[in-house]
Parts: sequence; structure tokens; C-alpha cells
Amino acid sequence: MLLIINSSFAQEKSRKQIKEEKKIEKQKQVEVLINAKEFVFVARTALPTGYRTVNLTSGSYTVKFHPDMIDSFLPFYGRAYSGVGYNNENGLKFKGKPEEFTIQKKAKNYQVNAVVKGESDVYRISMTVSSEGNSSLSINSNNRSTISYYGSISAPEKQTDKK
Repeated sequence: MLLIINSSFAQEKSRKQIKEEKKIEKQKQVEVLINAKEFVFVARTALPTGYRTVNLTSGSYTVKFHPDMIDSFLPFYGRAYSGVGYNNENGLKFKGKPEEFTIQKKAKNYQVNAVVKGESDVYRISMTVSSEGNSSLSINSNNRSTISYYGSISAPEKQTDKK
């Protein structure tokens, strides 16, 4: 009887060890992505100011971060001010070289801040990334109310050469 109990405790410990090893590996991956300033934020939830939370079912709402380019393709829910038309392109879709792009390591997370000038607006991006890759991103602009998103970061897709 004692032999059965001891073997079950040994298995439980190994499961915890495996889980801890996976967590440490994920933390290392996140650290590499953040330090390289090359990662993709994938939004799962939008939190517009003064409106209900919106679950984003498509995994295609992203912000791609590179040291020399930030490319946003996010939906926008909220209030738009002057100069913003309501058409098929009413999301937060912009692409540009960041005027500022800073990353600070905190105790349990990273703080990412960037400023990108679009064609007709300036976007201030603030993102907190946990050591496991979960993230909250907030975008503030001159022509729209502030909106936040919850999601996670991942490695950018590798581009393959087509011949």
C-alpha cells in the first residue's frame, strides 16, 4: 500500500516540475521577443472607454512590433472626434516608423511605450506584458477616444520567399 502512495506522490511532483519547466521556457521566449523589439500582439478582447467589453473572435486583430515599423490592424469601438470618417476603414489601422519605442523591465512584467505618426493622427501605444506573454495594450490618439485591448504576444511569422 505504501508503495502505491509513494509512486503517486512521485508522479505528482514530476507533473509540477514539467509545468514549472514550461513556465520558465515561456518566460525565456517572452524575454527574447521583448529584448529584440520584434513581436506580435494578438488581441482577444477590446475595452472601449464608456462602452461594453467586446470579445474578438478572430485571431487576425494584431499589432506587429519591429524596431523600425509598427503595423496595427485593430477594430475600434468608441467615440471618434473631428476628422475621422465612418467607412469601411474605421478601425485602428496604421503603419509607421515609431518616433519613440521604449521598453522597461519591471518586477513581474515589461512596460512597452511607443509613438507612431499615421497619415492623419498620432498614436500613443502603452502595453504591459507579463512574463508569460499575457498583455494589455492601450492606444490613445488625437481623433479618437482611448481604447484598451487584452491579448498576448507571440513571435512574428517567418516570411518565406516565393519563387
